[in-house]
Amino acid sequence: MKRTTLIKPLSIYSSPHKLEFRSPNLVEYQSILIKPPMYRSILLSHRLPDDLVYEILTRLPVKSLIRFRCVSKSWYRTITDSDFITKHLERANLLSNNNNGCLLCNPYRNGQYSSCDYLCTFVCNTDRTLTEISRFEFPSDDECLVGFSNGIICLANHDEEFSHILYLWNPSIRKFKKLLATPTPLIEPFDNSAFGFGYHSQNNDYKILRFVSFWIDRGEKVRPAEAEIYTLIDSIESSLCIFFNGALHSLASSWDHRFVLSFDLNDERFRKILLPPNYLDGVFVGTENLAVFKGSLALIVFGAEVAENDNICHIWVMKEYGVVESWTKRSVLMALEEVEHFFGCTINGELLIEKYGHTQSLAFDPESLNEEILRIPEPACMIYTANFVESLVLLDGLNISSQSKN
Repeated sequence: MKRTTLIKPLSIYSSPHKLEFRSPNLVEYQSILIKPPMYRSILLSHRLPDDLVYEILTRLPVKSLIRFRCVSKSWYRTITDSDFITKHLERANLLSNNNNGCLLCNPYRNGQYSSCDYLCTFVCNTDRTLTEISRFEFPSDDECLVGFSNGIICLANHDEEFSHILYLWNPSIRKFKKLLATPTPLIEPFDNSAFGFGYHSQNNDYKILRFVSFWIDRGEKVRPAEAEIYTLIDSIESSLCIFFNGALHSLASSWDHRFVLSFDLNDERFRKILLPPNYLDGVFVGTENLAVFKGSLALIVFGAEVAENDNICHIWVMKEYGVVESWTKRSVLMALEEVEHFFGCTINGELLIEKYGHTQSLAFDPESLNEEILRIPEPACMIYTANFVESLVLLDGLNISSQSKN
């Protein structure tokens, strides 16, 4: 039997949602919502067609829908139905008006190297400021962010003892699904695990990919890297990956070269994408990172020029996906400090970074060379998402544990 951990949630009960519809019928509907549940149900059944009620519900925010499950048994069945959840998500994606994206941040504790036990969500405003819109407690301790899609956050733990424990978590409804991978001990210092998370639209499914690679000396028997796939529908079927073009991508190495290893979520096949020839010539490499840069797969290399010893950033963009010859390079000189952490790219092509010796994160524009300080706590881990929506995904799931605050 699988063990589940109870979430310590925030309260989901707040003031009723105010509907701002102009139609007289819908204004009448708003007044009905504040009446007792039984009276509401009777009035709605007599005054509004079922399909209109359904349409109205698909437009409401998640917090309101969680509360409105108590209106009646029929509303509960409707709101927790998988078809309704999908319809509500489609409508939320259509109505999403945040074109600048959001930052999901797990900050460090003040003066400590351990992370806080909560997730902060910041909206990127058009005036380049950030506004915190939510804060949720994690379902367990010492988890790191793997990915985000359709209101679902994937969490993993890089600690050797707990690296086989994964979570799919919907903070908006305070529910999660715990997945147990095959325990694989990471013994050597360079043994490594990496995770990827993506949405498979054809099957309306969410998939997690877990890599484990093992360090060996030359001459030793090679222990092959292992990979496991997890899905939300069937649970277990058998550094972070970038989800792009329906596939998860990770940097990988063989003895003589590095390459991009992609995993297609549709056919569940691995493919190799070659990196640009001699792409590291003339540079002392600091970090290499895959990213989605202005709608294309990209390789971001931070380092120092061998000749001048200036800090530099090479942005390699694959103009035509999967075509090695389409890699193009742009080189940008940077300020004196080296880049320690790279968190991703915004939809506008800014690089989210943190430099050595600094506790503040920056948004670096490779076009104008401007550096904008992000007014957020120092992140232990951070994800940028171009399309942030809240959803009801996992509300109809099995093997999910939740708990409300008294």
